[in-house]
Amino acid sequence: MPSSLQQHTGTTATAPRTGDRALAELQREHGKALFGFLLGLTYGDRQRAEDLVQETLVRAWQHPEALESDHESMRPWLFTVGRRLAIDARRARQARPNEIGADVLEQSAAPDDHMAQSVTALDVREAVRALSPEHRDVLVQVYFRGRSVAEASEALRIPPGTVKSRSYYALRTLRKELPGYGLVG
Repeated sequence: MPSSLQQHTGTTATAPRTGDRALAELQREHGKALFGFLLGLTYGDRQRAEDLVQETLVRAWQHPEALESDHESMRPWLFTVGRRLAIDARRARQARPNEIGADVLEQSAAPDDHMAQSVTALDVREAVRALSPEHRDVLVQVYFRGRSVAEASEALRIPPGTVKSRSYYALRTLRKELPGYGLVG
């Protein structure tokens, strides 16, 4: 191992750390290989692999004694530390709920808001009550009971054309009474 890798600073009151030059040389000499190794362990997740490389180098910085060993290369030590960090990170992710991205949240249904549903129901009831009895009867038959125009015509004893006309004007009135509810039509 080159002697520059064995340099460390021990001048502060804290534990000795690996010197900047030695750490830079370690990164230059083994960084690409370590990244490739960790990229495989993270199933191609570049960001996680980069984070693990950084954390591995932090461990090398924190443990200058590892650099002072008589091994020919630091690569096995770095790969072992990186592999253990990858395993620990995977276990930590498995121990907590899965993270979901913003795209999933945008596509999912909003949580039930019972207060908003209650207010909407009150608004719709109020608007339906404001309709004439003839228009209200048609809406009840067609939209609330799910009857066809022919079935509503028969139940109300009015022509099918009248059912269509009253339904059209009733919905038009509701659109005006309920702005902001996004009624289609």
